[in-house]
Formats: sequence, structure tokens, C-alpha cells
Amino acid sequence: MFSVYRSSVFSIASSASRRVYHSSVRSLKTSINEPVTKASSNAKVATEKVGENAAKTEAASSSSSSSSSWIKENQFTFQLGVATVKTSAADLLAQIVAEKKSLSEVDLKRNLIFVVFGFAYLGCFQYWLMITKFRVWFPTMDRFAKLPFAEKLKDSAGMIDAVKMVLFDVIIHLPVIYFPTYYTVKEFVSGSSWNPANWVMDGTKNYIKNSKEDLTAMIKLWGPSDCIQFVLPVHIRLPFRHIVSFFWTGYVSFTRGSIEDPSSAEEKEPIQSQ
Repeated sequence: MFSVYRSSVFSIASSASRRVYHSSVRSLKTSINEPVTKASSNAKVATEKVGENAAKTEAASSSSSSSSSWIKENQFTFQLGVATVKTSAADLLAQIVAEKKSLSEVDLKRNLIFVVFGFAYLGCFQYWLMITKFRVWFPTMDRFAKLPFAEKLKDSAGMIDAVKMVLFDVIIHLPVIYFPTYYTVKEFVSGSSWNPANWVMDGTKNYIKNSKEDLTAMIKLWGPSDCIQFVLPVHIRLPFRHIVSFFWTGYVSFTRGSIEDPSSAEEKEPIQSQ
């Protein structure tokens, strides 16, 4: 009897020991595998985020590169849009912000002067002159524009051509072509005559009357500005000029941009936008 009892106890104890052992092994495996699984999951998430960020960075870089490439390939279209919009915007800014006019009080005929001149002269003619013709007259222009600034200083031929471009702009282009054209366009938009000869004659009279003040202001602003413009890469030269011109146009529009009634004309005509 005792032997049977002892055998039963041993059997129960052995079975219990096996259960405890297997349970311990399972718990140990679980405790080891859980951190590994969690670490693996975290690593996967981190990898996915890195991939997403890299994709976004690449997309942004690609977009920026695409925009820059488009500007280089469409220089005329880009600067034509900038010239027209900025000239109109500068006048509107002067009228609404500086002169504190409401939208209903904005002088649309005055704004039209800037729109027409910005599109036709600053956008079209100025591109033809400063890009197309300057390439012919100043053959080092493109090569010089691509050089680093330190190399530009060593390029005597390029520096000479850059100085020639500045002198041509402030001695020939602005006084002889630009100013008379502006005053003629002003007469075309705001004058009462439909005779082109009258536009030219009246515009020339106004230019002669204001020439001293106009040319002084031109030298002060466009002389230094040209020294920067004509060492920049070719495709951003006119956009740079239009940026400077935005502030110039706003100032001019605010100080003397209003269209005068012919019956009460004052001594001064408006200085023009550039």
C-alpha cells in the first residue's frame, strides 16, 4: 500500500514539475521575443519615415530645379510677365497704401500708363536691347556672366564690356530712348489727342521741361544698380532690374504719378517709371 502511495506522489510531482518547466520556458521566450518584435516594428516605422522625408526632399529639389530650368529656357516670357505685373502693382500700391485711396477711387487711366509701358517697353523692347543686342555689341557678356565673382575680377575684357554696358545704359539708353518713350506713352494714354505726332511733340516738351530732375534721379538710382546688374547671370539680369524698378515705380507713382487735368496743369510732369 505504501509503495503504491509513494508511486502516486512521485507521479503527481513529476507531472507538476514538467508543467512548471514548460510554462517557464514559454514565458522566457515571450519576454525575449516581445522587445525584438517591438524594436523591429519601430525600426520599420523609422525607415518608412526616412523614406517619406527623402521623397519629399527630392520632390522639392526637383520642383525647384524644374522652376529654375523653366526660367532659363523661357527668359523672355518670364521677365515680360514680371515687368507688366510689377509696374501695375507698384502704382496700385502707391495709390491704395501710400495715398490711402479706396478701390473705387483708384485712377485706372493712370495705372494703364504703367501697364502699357511695363509690357511694351520694359518687357519687350528692353529685353531685345539688353539681351539680344547687347550679345552682339558686347561679345564677352555671356562668358563673363557665368564666371564666379573672383574670376570676373581677373577678366579684364569682361570687366571692360560690363563698364561699357553701364555707360550705354545711363548715357544713351535712358536719356535718349527710355525717357522720350515714357512721356510719349503717357500722352498716348492720358492725352486728349488721337494724333501720334501730338503724342510725340507733347511728350518731348514735358521731357525737356523735366530733364534735369529726371536725369539726376536716373543717375543716382540706375548708375549703382547697373553696376550690379551687368555682372549677374544673364537670365536674372532683367528680373533683378524689375525688382529695383518696383520700388522706383512705387516712389515715382506716389510722389508725381497722378494725371493732371490739362486745364489746371502744374509746372511739373510726373517722373517716369523704369
